[in-house]
Amino acid sequence: MGDVTTTGVRVVPPLDPTFLPLAVEVRRFRDDVAASGGVPLALAVERGAGDVSRCDTAIFPAGHPRAARNYPYVERLVKSLLWARGGWRVYVGGAPELAAALTAAYAPGGTRAFDADIMGRIYEQAFTVTACDLAAMPAAQEPTRQVGGHLAGCRIGFDAGASDRKVAAVLDGEEIFSEEVVWDPKSQTNPAYHYHEIMAAMHRAAACLPRVDAIGVSSAGVYVNNRVRAASLFRGVPQEQFDAKIKPLFLDIQRAWGVPLEVVNDGDVTALAGAMSLGENGVIGVAMGSSEAGGYVNPEGRLTSWLNELAFVPIDVQPGAPADEWSGDLGCGVQYLSQQAVARLIPVAGLPIDPTLSQPEQLKAVQALADAGDPRVTPLYETIGVYLGYALAYYAEFYDIRHALVLGRVTSGPGGPLLLARAREVLRTERPDLPATMAVHLPDEKNRRVGQAIAAASLPEA
Repeated sequence: MGDVTTTGVRVVPPLDPTFLPLAVEVRRFRDDVAASGGVPLALAVERGAGDVSRCDTAIFPAGHPRAARNYPYVERLVKSLLWARGGWRVYVGGAPELAAALTAAYAPGGTRAFDADIMGRIYEQAFTVTACDLAAMPAAQEPTRQVGGHLAGCRIGFDAGASDRKVAAVLDGEEIFSEEVVWDPKSQTNPAYHYHEIMAAMHRAAACLPRVDAIGVSSAGVYVNNRVRAASLFRGVPQEQFDAKIKPLFLDIQRAWGVPLEVVNDGDVTALAGAMSLGENGVIGVAMGSSEAGGYVNPEGRLTSWLNELAFVPIDVQPGAPADEWSGDLGCGVQYLSQQAVARLIPVAGLPIDPTLSQPEQLKAVQALADAGDPRVTPLYETIGVYLGYALAYYAEFYDIRHALVLGRVTSGPGGPLLLARAREVLRTERPDLPATMAVHLPDEKNRRVGQAIAAASLPEA
C-alpha cells in the first residue's frame, strides 16, 4: 500500500467519498506484488497455551522500487490479526527489516503501544515481536470448543452492553420475561456499581422463574474461564480495583447464585444466536451498538479461541480517517459500524439533531426521522451499509463465512434494510465470489434487540 488512492473503489459511500476500503487496498497490493514477482512472507500470532494463527502472503523484494509499500500492508495485516485472532507474540518470517519496524511500533511510546499493552494484559504476557526464518515459523494451531444451545430448564440470559443491559428469563427454550435498562458502566469507578446492576437484572428475571438452573452472560470484552481480562465496560475502574474486583466479578456472581454460569464475548453470542436461529454454521456476527462487537461460530458449529474484537480491526486506510477514541488508531471498525458512525455522519447528512445529545440519544433521533419517512436519513444508512459491505469483504480474509448476521441498535427500524441492501451491493460488485458462499442476514426486530440475552441463556450446560 503506501501510495493509497481511491481509484478502484466501485461503490462509494454517499456521505464519505474519500473512504478507502482496506479490502480494496489489500487486493491491489497483492495484485501488484504478483505482477512484479514477490517474495514469501509469513506472519503468526501466538495466544495462550500455544494457540497460533498463521498468515502466509507475499511482499515486494527488499530493494524493489515499491518495497516501501510493504510495511503499511504488513502493519495493517498484523493489527488485524491481533484483534481478529488475538496474541501476545507476533512472529515475522522472511523479512527482518519489517520485524524491526513492527518492534518499534509496538514498543512503549510507539504507534501501536496501545495494542501491545492490551494484548499483554489479555494474555498476561509481555508483548513481543520475533523475527525468524521462514522455515522456523510456527504452524497454525486453532483449538475450538462446543458451547451454547442448551435451553432446557429455567435459565437467565444477561447481555451487558455499553449503553444498556438486557436480561431474559427462559423456560425450556421459551422466553417468558425480558427487560432492557439503560446504564452507564464505562464511566463508573466503583466495581460495586457493576456487581449490583448485574445482580439486580438477574433477580428481576429470577422472579419470573420457579427456580434458576443456569445463567449465561454475553458481555463486551475478553473473558477467559469466566474471568475478565479486558473490557471497555470497566475502563473507568482503577487498575488496582480492576484486578481485585472486576477480574473475578462473574466468579463472585456465580458463587452468589450457586448454579452453572458461563461468560462469553457478546460478539460470539451474536454469532451463536445466528447459528441457532438459522440452523446453520460458519456464522460471523456483527453487532452494531455503542461499539462494534464481532463473533464467530465456525463451519463445524464450534467457538474458537479467537478474540473477534472487530471494533479495533481497521477497514479504512484514507489518510484522514477518523480516530478511535480509545486506541487513537485511524480507520478502525468502531468508527464505521456503531452509533459512533451515526453521530459522525449526522452533520454531514444535514440532519437537524442537537450535537450536544449523547450518542444513544442522537441515534434515537435519527431513527425517529427514519420512522417518519424523512428522506435525509437514507444517505446516512446507505453510507454505513457501504462500510459494512467492505468490512465483510475484509473479514473474509480471516474467517470462513457462510452467513453474516448483522444486528444491534444501529440496525433497528427502517434503516436496517437500507444499510443491508448497500452491503449486499458492495459484495456483489467487489467480491462476486463471496455472495455464493456468504449470505447476509438481518434478524427480525425483536431478535435484534434482545436476541443475545436469549442466546446467552443457552451458554451453560446445566
